[in-house]
Amino acid sequence: MTTMPTGFFWGNSTSSMQTEGFQGVRGKSTYDLKKEATWEKTIDEYHRYPEDFDLMAEMGVNMYRFEISWARVVPDGDGEFNEAGIQFYSDMIDALLARGIQPMIALYHFDMPLALAEKYNGFLSRHVVDAYVRYAKEIISRFADRVTYWLTFNEHNLYFTNMAYDIGGAIDVEHSLDNLYQIFHHTMLAHAHVANFVHEQFDQLQIGGMLAYQVTYPATSKPTDVFAARRVDTFLNDNLLTMFTAGHYLPEVLAFVATHNIDMDYQPKDDAVLSKQTSDFIAFSYYRTDMLNADKIPDGTAPNRYLDIANETNPYLTANEWSWTIDPLGFRNALTSIYSRYQLPVFPVENGLGWREEMTGDQMIQDDYRIQYHRDHIDAMKQAMIEDGTDVIGYLGWGLIDIPSSSGDMNKRYGAVYVNRTNEEERDMRRSKKASFEYLRDVFKSNGLNS
Repeated sequence: MTTMPTGFFWGNSTSSMQTEGFQGVRGKSTYDLKKEATWEKTIDEYHRYPEDFDLMAEMGVNMYRFEISWARVVPDGDGEFNEAGIQFYSDMIDALLARGIQPMIALYHFDMPLALAEKYNGFLSRHVVDAYVRYAKEIISRFADRVTYWLTFNEHNLYFTNMAYDIGGAIDVEHSLDNLYQIFHHTMLAHAHVANFVHEQFDQLQIGGMLAYQVTYPATSKPTDVFAARRVDTFLNDNLLTMFTAGHYLPEVLAFVATHNIDMDYQPKDDAVLSKQTSDFIAFSYYRTDMLNADKIPDGTAPNRYLDIANETNPYLTANEWSWTIDPLGFRNALTSIYSRYQLPVFPVENGLGWREEMTGDQMIQDDYRIQYHRDHIDAMKQAMIEDGTDVIGYLGWGLIDIPSSSGDMNKRYGAVYVNRTNEEERDMRRSKKASFEYLRDVFKSNGLNS
């Protein structure tokens, strides 16, 4: 097989904050607390989305995963719905469908409505779980006639790491294990409520959980390194995937909670919600792999935090200037491992290479490094499908039109289209194709034949 199956999705993936910025009628989110100038307009897709959708259609994109900004459609998070914000996304959906591009919607990508963060500390509160479920049900009901594919949380396992406090809207709390585990459990409840709602109300819709899949190598063959890497896999991958597919946490995680007296706010009524959930597919992001040196892990450290303190540079891989390794075999490993364990279709919805680039005049950026990255990862995906029997739904690149990184840095560019702005200057934001645009167009339009 040299082409992908009929109906395979090729596309682009972004978040609302990295494309829309603070423009239009919206409530504030936790991103309004950040100081980077890039967040004001980012790449101005709020006004330029028809132009960007034309570029995607020319590239051969047939799916675009974007985020609904909760604060744009419910300015205070749990009050009145903003019809202007909902209409904005409705118009986007229509514009995509008119170009033959299927929308996939992510309902949350790190931007908690500021009112909920300030009053309740975000997902540390069950009130915010209820507010999220209310928001999600309304948006799904509004768009169910036009949007088939849905995600609840972007990179859900990150809410089980030290990033949870920031991305979960817990802006003024102790970074304790109790709070970490409560944020994660509450987001898991929110996901389950929404997934159950979809499966009860909409036979035609597909909903899945998503994680930032952590491929973690032991630094050596020492048993302690192998054990530590295995625990990362258990806590940050398998625990979440087991919940998505079987409706329960893993015994090892629950044993850790019990032996360390962690209060994760697990209430008896939660079982009925969690155990009922199912997933139609498993989505994940993949950019790089990690390597773990157990000698650096102090006794008593929670496995959730191993990678924060014991991650090392892998001497067998190359990396970009941000130390993100390039490992297409790790991508195949991720695809095949998920499918073999859980036997649900898998969907890599973020993949790409960040690189520092600056356009000089009208000279096209020759980003051969990005072409090689995507070629190698698409080939690895094909090997997972052909040689390993993995069922893959599609392949979405990340930020194929340049956007600021999650830290607001415009220097770390992922796109096949250059956007003329810097961190400090908005400039004219003119879009210019890079060499990788032609490569991806050939791949997407040939359904993988010309990879």
